[in-house]
Amino acid sequence: MKFDIAKSGSGLTYEIRNIVKVADELIKNGREVYFENIGDPVIKGEKIPEWMKGIIKEVVDDDLSFAYSPTKGVLSTRQFLAEQVNKKGGVQITADDIIFFNGLGDAIARSYSSMRVDARVIMPEPTYSTHLLAEVLHASFPPNTYKMNPYNNWHPDMNELERKVKSHNSIVGILVINPDNPTGFVYPEETLRRIVEIAKKYDLFLIFDEIYNNMTYNGQKTLSLCEIIGDVPGISMKGISKECPWPGARCGWIEVYNADKDSAFKRLIDAILNQKMAEVCSTTLPQMAIPKLMSHPEYEKYLHERVVHYEKLSNIAYNVLKDVPYTIVNRTNGAFYMTVAFNEAVLNNKQFLKIDDESVRKFVEKITTENIEYDKRFVYYLLGATGICVVPLTSFFTHLPGFRMTLLEKDVEKFEANMKRLAKAIVEYVESAK
Repeated sequence: MKFDIAKSGSGLTYEIRNIVKVADELIKNGREVYFENIGDPVIKGEKIPEWMKGIIKEVVDDDLSFAYSPTKGVLSTRQFLAEQVNKKGGVQITADDIIFFNGLGDAIARSYSSMRVDARVIMPEPTYSTHLLAEVLHASFPPNTYKMNPYNNWHPDMNELERKVKSHNSIVGILVINPDNPTGFVYPEETLRRIVEIAKKYDLFLIFDEIYNNMTYNGQKTLSLCEIIGDVPGISMKGISKECPWPGARCGWIEVYNADKDSAFKRLIDAILNQKMAEVCSTTLPQMAIPKLMSHPEYEKYLHERVVHYEKLSNIAYNVLKDVPYTIVNRTNGAFYMTVAFNEAVLNNKQFLKIDDESVRKFVEKITTENIEYDKRFVYYLLGATGICVVPLTSFFTHLPGFRMTLLEKDVEKFEANMKRLAKAIVEYVESAK
């Protein structure tokens, strides 16, 4: 080419999927891998019930499922979802306040890219990679963050949040992921109301990623943004990839609250819609299925059974890992992720795990000779020695080393065995350089 045509990157990678390339290389060398890196219930063995498959087949028989949908999405589905919001008794919306996208990732990318480059959204730290990448790429600057505190069950530092929004004029919005990904923290009502108060006080809007909002357990409850937002402008992001679960449908949506109360926020929503208009529309089939799926008499029971399973695995993982030295371990109470952090100054670039297979060992040694994050080095050695594939915590934009794993394994005995192998590996790795 006559000049370099590739756009410069941010230096950030989507490690949740990037680590699969490493795992694939190890599989070629005969290493059995247990994928605990990506939140796909179906890949982890979730069986889709026949009643759900029957609904999809029924929708496929409707010729309209092959057609374009309106730009905002199928009207009857948007009406159904608006009714679900209005039943909660908080902010009231109509079908016009809902916009569909090709998955929540598409909604996230378009929402941030529609903002001015000097308008920033403050994010939790650690934060989910898709939000991080979209916000950083839109602004071309590192993100503003408020810390989730592992020494306080991952509760966010609310004083830090208010200090930062007060002192940074560029911050126009606050992101909340509830329940949180990657930590599994469930926001209590008083914390959510404090965040709304901060947004109102400093004239900000809110983005709540609520895709796991119906997945809480261990006695924890939370509220939806629509129940507490009052007259503050906000966006709730939702989808069917985790709850139904149907990640391959690529079907997510945003619910817009109080756009009529702030002209600047209304212009942002219009910009998002204009981007969507250029794409024509989102996939029609899953949109048409949503009301039939969510109103089916088996839906709530099916979801409850899955949540009970995640609760069981969260307690198995916590009970196995909570007393492991060198780590900070909190019980997961929502979504299906668990994050383990290492204590400060525990990791270094001399530690290793014994890997019996020579070809696997050489491969891991090769990819860890680079100047990489210490938790990434641990994750690679863990993968080579045990086959357990997790994601380094620093890839969620935090200086705190650790790793995130899922609670999706259907075989409870296998999961418990892997947790015990993981606990043993942590100790052996940290103590290997002594």
